[in-house]
Amino acid sequence: MSIFRYAAPASFYPLAGRLIPWFAAIAAASILIGLYWGFFQTPDQLGGTNPQKEYYRIIFVHVPAAWMSMWLYLVLAAWSAVGLVFNTRLSFMMARAAAPTGAIFTFLALWTGAFWGRPSWGTYWDWDPRLTSELILFFLYIGYIALHSAIDDARRADRASALLAIVGLVMLPVIFWSINCPDPNQCAALHQRSDLSQMESNIFRAMMLMTFGFWMYSFAAVFMRVRGIILSREAESAWVRALVEAKA
Repeated sequence: MSIFRYAAPASFYPLAGRLIPWFAAIAAASILIGLYWGFFQTPDQLGGTNPQKEYYRIIFVHVPAAWMSMWLYLVLAAWSAVGLVFNTRLSFMMARAAAPTGAIFTFLALWTGAFWGRPSWGTYWDWDPRLTSELILFFLYIGYIALHSAIDDARRADRASALLAIVGLVMLPVIFWSINCPDPNQCAALHQRSDLSQMESNIFRAMMLMTFGFWMYSFAAVFMRVRGIILSREAESAWVRALVEAKA
């Protein structure tokens, strides 16, 4: 049996339905354990070169959300590219399904960053290159969603929004470089950089568990959304009509 048969919406729809409960359960368990671990089983200070006190715990939501915002945009652009090259309907549907979840994580990263910034820098927002580049990424997500919604013809909407997503890939190295700049004098910013190699083991493990939980949540959310998109786009097909009749 070839895995490529799941490239057809009719084959992928039931597979996604079977996987969603597993991803959702793993995500819920990982996030709950990660939050408890991070908020109650870690030191009172971050330590290292950034000895921030209790408020540093926002890191357990902020950092995984920021990572997922970039990862999901890469996924969105990759599915868009596959759709453009191979003209596969499911690829465009997957890209469209990933966009709202990526936008949510980007907003969460910005929001938690603002709460972290207030005690750290004395302000909720500063036009720091790292903050600004993440904000631009959020606008790219919103632009992708808005552009797709603005075009009535689904195939034209798929291609136009896919091109926007691929062009927007330029922001990912910009964000990565702004956070991991090798020379602080060239990219001076308020945003702190934490060295993972020097991070206390409990903090690091709790943060990785939260990241894993967010990753599992992304699978569940994207698969749920793509099932709805498949039903909408394939509404006139025989298999969807049979499915609706069977559930009626």
